[in-house]
Amino acid sequence: MTTSILRTADAWWVQTASGAARVDTDATTTRELLADRSAIDAAAKSTDTVPVQSLALLSPITTPCRVVAQATNFASHVKDVGRDPAKTPLTFFRKASGSVTGPFGDIVKPSHVQLMDYELEIGLVFGRELPVGTEVTAANLADFVVGLVVSNDVSARDVQLTKQQFFESKSYPTFTPVGPALVLVDADELKRFGELRLRLSVNGEVRQNMVVEGDILFPPVQALQALSKFQKLDAGDILLTGTPVGTALTLHGVTPKGDIDLGAFLTAQFEKNPAYLHDGDVIEATVATDDGAIDLGVQRNVVVYK
Repeated sequence: MTTSILRTADAWWVQTASGAARVDTDATTTRELLADRSAIDAAAKSTDTVPVQSLALLSPITTPCRVVAQATNFASHVKDVGRDPAKTPLTFFRKASGSVTGPFGDIVKPSHVQLMDYELEIGLVFGRELPVGTEVTAANLADFVVGLVVSNDVSARDVQLTKQQFFESKSYPTFTPVGPALVLVDADELKRFGELRLRLSVNGEVRQNMVVEGDILFPPVQALQALSKFQKLDAGDILLTGTPVGTALTLHGVTPKGDIDLGAFLTAQFEKNPAYLHDGDVIEATVATDDGAIDLGVQRNVVVYK
């Protein structure tokens, strides 16, 4: 059975059937909390609870931390941006942890950004150090990955495409909403990763709705086998695992095969593609198995133009 960890400005909480029980811990960071499992377990059994709705929830992932992400990792999304899944390599990029915000915070568009996009992703949360050179297998994956979170890899597409890089375009403050819960999973639950459904809507209109299995190109074991060759990870770090079809950015039906006139493409996106995020848009995102056995909660953010 999963355990859902919540965070407020002054405390950590475990979500129970009757509400949220405060964790008796001195931990101030996600890393420290994950090392205090006895306190988490005690809170999970507590009957002294408050309504979850009464809590002002923050990201359950504290910063600074490493935020690593997989690029174009779902076949449906790869096809939608005009690429061939069979020819798509396993690649990573970093996001500044200063981009992390809470599950209900505003997503703020910088004044110079014109094309702000969403990417619903599942974040893998590490519970112990993963040194460079570690051999990751299906058998020991749960030794390192202890939790899952809803995350949104918000992206400034005009910055991304014109500068041909990811770090700046995805690292503005508030560009990585995380939570509401850090859902701790055991080895058997982690094996159900492929059954998770990612669902995102904008103003009630469903934009993304896809089950992981059958669409993901490089699942967690493969990803960590590659990442551990060069990147150390610590407890409290997260790996975003990619997004399925449904983002605002799409080449399907927009451009012919061959070279793209980037200037013309961006102009067309700005003038003719209404799917990019607008001031006041409400984004709701969920990740869960269809049977509800694993449920990462509902994330709700409002877009604010700066």
